[in-house]
Amino acid sequence: MDPLNWLLALYTATIPVGDGQQLLVREVVGNLFGLASALGGMLRRVWAWPVGIVGNLLLLTVFLGALLDPTHEMPALLGQAGRQVMFIGVAIYGWVRWRQARGADGQIVPQWASWRQRGGLAIALVVGTVAITPLFRMLGSYEPVWADAWTFVGSLLATYGMARGWTEFWLIWVAVDLVGVPLLLSAGYWASGFMYAFYGAFTLWGFVVWARARRKPSVETLLPDPRPSSR
Repeated sequence: MDPLNWLLALYTATIPVGDGQQLLVREVVGNLFGLASALGGMLRRVWAWPVGIVGNLLLLTVFLGALLDPTHEMPALLGQAGRQVMFIGVAIYGWVRWRQARGADGQIVPQWASWRQRGGLAIALVVGTVAITPLFRMLGSYEPVWADAWTFVGSLLATYGMARGWTEFWLIWVAVDLVGVPLLLSAGYWASGFMYAFYGAFTLWGFVVWARARRKPSVETLLPDPRPSSR
């Protein structure tokens, strides 16, 4: 088999799951890269960002399948596709920021967002969803379009919060998963839907891990003064 045909076969490869349902191999692999990136994020490791970018590129081809391939039977989820592009852009920002902010152990230090920042995130999630829903509907995204817009805006805010090192970003992911799982399953994207369901539990765990890391006492690194006290 020549390289071009091999790549085409790999691109279109599927896994049968019964009742005529098929999973795209690249959808499964893309989600596995996403899971590895989430694990790296929980561990506060810089490599989480480039690993996530690889998964984003694979999933972008999945959710744009109906546009890239006329024979593709799955519906186009423009919000899901758009969020992959957004992920790549924010991941580059996060990659640079974490490289600059990481400590000697290679990890960044979590912090809590201020109440003003939390309010801004909540308002941006609601207003952004309302604003983008008509655009996605006009472009022909899958119904319910508001759910697609919610996952897009929420994913943007969660990824930005992760780049800033805000512990609350994990809770935004929970809000995204609560809406994203039913949407993906109803559209037939089983691999992504079940992976999102797993992410829901994983993000709660990640929130606890980051919250505990934030409460760890600092370690004194200065040596005691050897000179005798004047008192």
